[in-house]
Amino acid sequence: MDLSKICIVLCRPEESRNIGAVCRAMANSGITRLRIVGRRQDYDDEKVRILAIHAAYIWEQASFFDTITAATADCSFAAGTTRRAGKKRKDKLLLPEELAQHTAAVPGGAIVFGNERTGLTDEELNECTLGVTIPSSPTFASLNLSHAVQIICYTLYRKSTLRSPGYTPVSLSRIDETVTSVTDNLKKIGFFSVTGRPEMEQFWRAVFSRAALSEGECQYIEKIFTKAAGLAGKAAAKTEYICPE
Repeated sequence: MDLSKICIVLCRPEESRNIGAVCRAMANSGITRLRIVGRRQDYDDEKVRILAIHAAYIWEQASFFDTITAATADCSFAAGTTRRAGKKRKDKLLLPEELAQHTAAVPGGAIVFGNERTGLTDEELNECTLGVTIPSSPTFASLNLSHAVQIICYTLYRKSTLRSPGYTPVSLSRIDETVTSVTDNLKKIGFFSVTGRPEMEQFWRAVFSRAALSEGECQYIEKIFTKAAGLAGKAAAKTEYICPE
C-alpha cells in the first residue's frame, strides 16, 4: 500500500481545532494528503495550528473543493464513513480492516469524513462509491472526528506493507466517462424509460470503482456497449425493412 496516494477528505468541518487534530492523526500514520470540502478562509489558521502542532504542514498543503465529487475525482475510489446503513446509505458497510484490504489492492483512494455534528448526509454519501463504518457502543456510537480519522489511518498504516497491484487503477473521473458511455449506449437501445438512468449510473460507478479497472479495461467495456448498441440498431432496422405490410 502506498500511503502517499491516500487522501483524507473532510466534508464541511465546523471546528478549526478539529482540523488541526485531524492533521496530527494523519501524520501519526504517515498520511499527508488532506482535502476539505469548504473554503480555507472560513477556518481560523491559528486554532488549526495549535492542535496540529508539528503536523501543520498538512494544513498548509491542504486542498479545498466545492463538492466531494470534485475532491475525489482523481481517486480510484471514495469511501464514505458512516455509522448508519440503509437503502439510501449503502447497503453494505466495510469495517476498517476490510477497507484496508481494499485500499491495499486498489491504491489511490479517498476516505471521506462528514461534518462533526451531522456526519455525511444521504446525498453526500451517494457521492462516495462505498461505505465504511467504525464499530462502537450503541449507547454512545458517535466518535470524535479526529478519533475516527486516527482509527482509519492507523488501520491503513498497519496494512501499508502489502504489495500493490501491477497496474494503476483509473481515477473516478475516468470511471465516470466509462459510466456515461455505458448508459448512453443503453439509452440508444431503449433500456431506460422516463426515469432510471441516475440510479443505473450510480450502480455502475460503484461497481467499476470496486473492480479497480485499468485504462485498457475501461476502453474494452466501452467498446462492448458501443458495439452492442450498434448491433441492436442494425437488427431493429432490418426488422422494420422485412416486416410484411
